Amino acid sequence: MTNQDLLSVVSEYNSPVYVYDAEKMRSQYERLTNAFKGVKQLNIHYAVKALSNIAVLKYLHSLGAGMDTVSIQEVRMALEAGVAPKDIIYTPNGVSLEEIERAAGMGVQINIDNLSILEQFGTRHPKTPVCIRINPHVMAGGNSNISVGHIDSKFGISIHQLPHISRIVENTGMNINGIHMHTGSDILDIEVFLYASEILFNTAKHFSDLEFIDFGSGFKVPYKEGDKETNVEEFGEKLSKRFNEFCKEYGKKLTLAFEPGKFLVSEAGKFLVKVNVVKQTTSTVFAQVDSGFNHLIRPMLYGSEHEILNVSNPDGRERFYTVTGYICETDTFGSNRRIAEISEGDILAFNNAGAYCFTMASNYNSRYRPAEVLWYKGKAHLIRKRETFDDLVVNQIIPEF
Repeated sequence: MTNQDLLSVVSEYNSPVYVYDAEKMRSQYERLTNAFKGVKQLNIHYAVKALSNIAVLKYLHSLGAGMDTVSIQEVRMALEAGVAPKDIIYTPNGVSLEEIERAAGMGVQINIDNLSILEQFGTRHPKTPVCIRINPHVMAGGNSNISVGHIDSKFGISIHQLPHISRIVENTGMNINGIHMHTGSDILDIEVFLYASEILFNTAKHFSDLEFIDFGSGFKVPYKEGDKETNVEEFGEKLSKRFNEFCKEYGKKLTLAFEPGKFLVSEAGKFLVKVNVVKQTTSTVFAQVDSGFNHLIRPMLYGSEHEILNVSNPDGRERFYTVTGYICETDTFGSNRRIAEISEGDILAFNNAGAYCFTMASNYNSRYRPAEVLWYKGKAHLIRKRETFDDLVVNQIIPEF
């Protein structure tokens, strides 16, 4: 997408607005599948929580992706997008047995990450295929908020509890058809991931009827020029070789599965905002935009750095700006950033706005959530309307006083 393309989207659908480039999603999907071309049976399940718009799910499914879901609502959205139940894996955390049973009733692959639910589900539904999520106790990822494989994580069943798992499986006679792990996001050290993979391989040896091994995801994508990223090609070559060796040891061809979210959609997304005010103080020049952490919370929540570009004046002289929003609270998107000279009314673009951006938006300050647009084959397609006041109050009930 060019700057003129982005400006045309704002002209048609106003700001703020999220725009997703379908071509970038396709190239990322193909990059990942090509990296693992040495594996005969490969399943890519897109992590719906990263960007859950049904149009995006439908597009990624058209490329060959299944869906990784974490709630019954995400299961239903995947089904709405035309994804077959057999191509959906349901990996919740901390949900009730009743919700898991509802998902199982829809025919999707169940993935269980705690001993209590594993025993209850196995007792009641011993014939239903179940995947087990293991916590390998391997620290991977950028920080403790996005690293979920460490020893204090709430996710997964500890690798040290494998004897408990075996006892439950033996006592219930349940059908374990998959083993899963997810160590975290923003993984750069391939060797750490390969080490965790060995733990998963050793765990798999304890189950005789597996159909697949799911290695999660967490590949690092670049957020700015020169930023580091996971070498997916090198990782694919090394893990594919080891996976094929393990299948020979196991005596059966298994499916290698991944559940990428950020890797597929992060770089495809841009968040476009309009500059309301350029405010000069004694020490800072603020560019205040028509958005806030109600629309893009990652910089405030995780300290994430999204590159900010002035698409209205891309060749202007660079100056230092602190970009903030219109929320009645501190909502700083970026401090002292070098950006082409900004004037009131200019359109700024936040890069890497495809993953965990719109999906974490809220109505704080009673602001409307923005529109979403899919840029497909050179044209803008509206895939979510901007909210209105009616949307804010539709579920509110005013009693008689």
